[in-house]
Amino acid sequence: MAESRRKTLEELRTDAKNSGPTQPRKKEKWWHSLLYAAIIALVIRSFFIEAFRIPTGSMKNSLLVGDHLFVNKLSYYFKTPKYIPFTAIEIPYIGFKTFDVQRGDVVVFEYPGDRDLVQPREKNVNYIKRCVGLPGDTVEIRDKQVFVNGQMLPNPEGLRYNDRSFPQGHPDPGGGRMFPKGVESWNRDWFGPVYIPKTGDVIDITPENFETWDVFIQREGHTARLGDQGTVIIDGMPTSKYTVERDYLWMMGDNRDASEDSRYWGYCPYENVVGSALFIYWSMYNPPGVANVDGWDEEEVQSFKIRWDRLFNAIR
Repeated sequence: MAESRRKTLEELRTDAKNSGPTQPRKKEKWWHSLLYAAIIALVIRSFFIEAFRIPTGSMKNSLLVGDHLFVNKLSYYFKTPKYIPFTAIEIPYIGFKTFDVQRGDVVVFEYPGDRDLVQPREKNVNYIKRCVGLPGDTVEIRDKQVFVNGQMLPNPEGLRYNDRSFPQGHPDPGGGRMFPKGVESWNRDWFGPVYIPKTGDVIDITPENFETWDVFIQREGHTARLGDQGTVIIDGMPTSKYTVERDYLWMMGDNRDASEDSRYWGYCPYENVVGSALFIYWSMYNPPGVANVDGWDEEEVQSFKIRWDRLFNAIR
């Protein structure tokens, strides 16, 4: 019995000797954790939730300069990143609709560009406005009031006007800036009617209305020009018809007299939609690093106070 026990102890000593010293478990490097966190944050920002800051007063009083909010990127249109993160370098992407934008929704979208330019001056620039017109709608403004398909559109709670109103037929003070090109008698208070194109619409194109649709057709990826004897040439072929390939939206700011919106630059392609505005997570007067922003009141310029009453407010 004692001999058996001695053999067992000897075997244990031999095994321990042969196995060598126990190796301590390597600690994971700190930058591994940081890298994992950065990847997770990038995925969330690219596909799910993104932070957005209000830089101008175009949505006042619904949204104020200095408001910081979260945007739900799955609300309307799911897509893979269109740009390399934090750059304006385009990459191939795919996407599809999730839910339809509704009239009255506050939407963040990629700015489609100035009225007369096929490509925007700067890419990957996001705007935030309220959607007032859907694909197939007809929008009109009569003495500042928006009408859609002949019916008055209810005004949002935060709607804001200046005191001055332009009379009907009075050219816009900006000097012919209104959309579309050639409507010299429209202004911000008396506008339209204008039809919002949808996929499959067939538009009659003539030499007389060519400048109205020229940029639109090129933005959809086609060439367009006037040929000899007043013919319209699209993709090298004479034609009098054009079939719309995308759905479009009509966007307007709640600060109606101080908003550069669809009245000036036109239709917003549905695929430009980034997401829906969720809620305000931070808000302060005169944020550091920003100065002389249009739309601020006098007290906003003079102070750095936090707007505690706006934190975590849902956006309507």
